[in-house]
Amino acid sequence: MKRTKINILLASDEPIEKILVKGWVRTKRDSKEFSFMELNDGSCLKNIQVIADSRLENYSNISAITTGSAVGVEGKLVESPGKGQRWEIHAECVDIINVATEDYPLQKKRHSDEFLRTIAHLRARSNKYGAAFRIRSEMAFAIHNFYHEKGFRYLHTPIITGSDCEGAGEMFRVTSLAPEAVAKAGKWDFNQDFFAHEANLTVSGQLSAEMFALALGDVYTFGPTFRAENSNTSRHVAEFWMVEPEMAFCDLAGNMDHAEELLKYLTRYALLHCSEDMALFTEFVDKGLKKVLDTLVDEEYARISYDDAVELLLKSGKKFEYMVVNGKDLQSEHERFLAGEYFKKPVFLVNYPKSIKPFYMRVNDDGRTVAAMDLLVPRIGEIIGGSQREERLEMLEQRMDQMGLPKESYWWYLDSRRFGSVPHAGFGMGFERLLMLITGITNIRDVIPFPRTPGNIDF
Repeated sequence: MKRTKINILLASDEPIEKILVKGWVRTKRDSKEFSFMELNDGSCLKNIQVIADSRLENYSNISAITTGSAVGVEGKLVESPGKGQRWEIHAECVDIINVATEDYPLQKKRHSDEFLRTIAHLRARSNKYGAAFRIRSEMAFAIHNFYHEKGFRYLHTPIITGSDCEGAGEMFRVTSLAPEAVAKAGKWDFNQDFFAHEANLTVSGQLSAEMFALALGDVYTFGPTFRAENSNTSRHVAEFWMVEPEMAFCDLAGNMDHAEELLKYLTRYALLHCSEDMALFTEFVDKGLKKVLDTLVDEEYARISYDDAVELLLKSGKKFEYMVVNGKDLQSEHERFLAGEYFKKPVFLVNYPKSIKPFYMRVNDDGRTVAAMDLLVPRIGEIIGGSQREERLEMLEQRMDQMGLPKESYWWYLDSRRFGSVPHAGFGMGFERLLMLITGITNIRDVIPFPRTPGNIDF
């Protein structure tokens, strides 16, 4: 008999004479006549109650079933007289697949997030994390759906790269050289390495995406990126996922329009298609979450220049831990104030000083700023960062010279400005930050299955 998932059974309109479900026991209580089990198979937040009576051949063995055990149940789906549930299963056969030992760490009591991070291999069986990772799956599908509907082409950009897109230098090195050989030589001899060149894990697929946007028109890449930043904050992990669209014949205004459309689409999708799991977060994790999400969908996003934002912050009277200085990057506290307290809705900051932005951003006519944009949202701060790209060869070469970048390493990138260059724009959206925004979860470690942080590569 084919297994039926619990979410399908709970949505049934009528009783079913013969079904098979398999899952893990969340709770169980026994009597002389009956055993009541709450079964969950991960397909949805709710459990389904299974009633096994003493006439079953292996009823004596059912008493050995513990919380966390895996079982298969054949029986009937019938209407339940109990409150809060429409259906229950009357078991005709209970197959004990595996009995969990008594030290199974997920018990009925509520566990702290800190404790659950120490058992990341099991935490998806809890209500909160099961819901979080179902939403993560749905949001990944929604991203692909959004871009497919808009006619974008999905691009797989390299994980291993010889280019540093951001110029930050905080990259993980990829090498086939033995550590003892490097130590003996006292230096890295890249000629002896696998690629005969310095290689790293990518921090962004943008440069590659630009090449394909200048061939296919509109493309996006969605995959893992890496940053060797020794940071233990609630906003940083070493391995994270980025959504990076790149659009030919697009300027900064069009880039912002696209970012706003994407975020509104994804928020609506979560509210519509993940309603049961979303209810857990709006009711038990963050009481103010629904209001924030409604604002994301209903409000027109504000737009303000970097210079005006700095002036606004300086005149706000707000005491910040970090000083606000024109010509320097804004801190997270500044971004959260602008989006959460001042505008009380998402806000685009545009036209940043070129001195604090990467070489590929288009220089504005004032010669001081670049056509960059960051989208700030309440509670999170920056969720999207992007720009119109510098399509003019001479200006791009000047920027690279100013930043000390070796043009010979970017010969292929410069070629794209020689052969049919056009205005184009794009951005990167942190997938985990999107999930934090959608769920109200405040630590990035809790929206990625197995977080990679300094000193932690368990699981």
